Amino acid sequence: MKPIYILNGPNLNLLGQREPGIYGPGTIADLERRCAAKGKSLGHATVFRQTNTEGEMIDWIHEAQDKASGIIVNGAAYTHTSVALHDALKAVNLPTIEVHLSNIYKREPFRHHSYISPVAHGVICGFGGAGYELALEGLSNILKSTGKG
Repeated sequence: MKPIYILNGPNLNLLGQREPGIYGPGTIADLERRCAAKGKSLGHATVFRQTNTEGEMIDWIHEAQDKASGIIVNGAAYTHTSVALHDALKAVNLPTIEVHLSNIYKREPFRHHSYISPVAHGVICGFGGAGYELALEGLSNILKSTGKG
């Protein structure tokens, strides 16, 4: 079975340092460990990546088309600005869950719009790192219901 790609956008490498009141005290390494453990418990391998570069994120989405069973994506700030991420996710046509650590709808108005949501099967926000685990459960259920997981 192909792994689930978990792709993270800009500034998430600063988790644990950047605004812990919003994003929590955990680091990106903590989040990666949680995702690997949850994925394993569901019978899925995970590929966990973070980048501060939009083009690299798009390259990973393209790579996922052949190498992944589905995508969990936290576009971070690119969520609200990137038509390119929208187009890449739409083009690869893989089951996709959008996830955010914070509740983007309780934050600044510019964060209320997502270019990713229209091409995602679901959106999870506001549950901190547990949101990634919920996304893994949801994506695992989608894959099982379509006979791909």
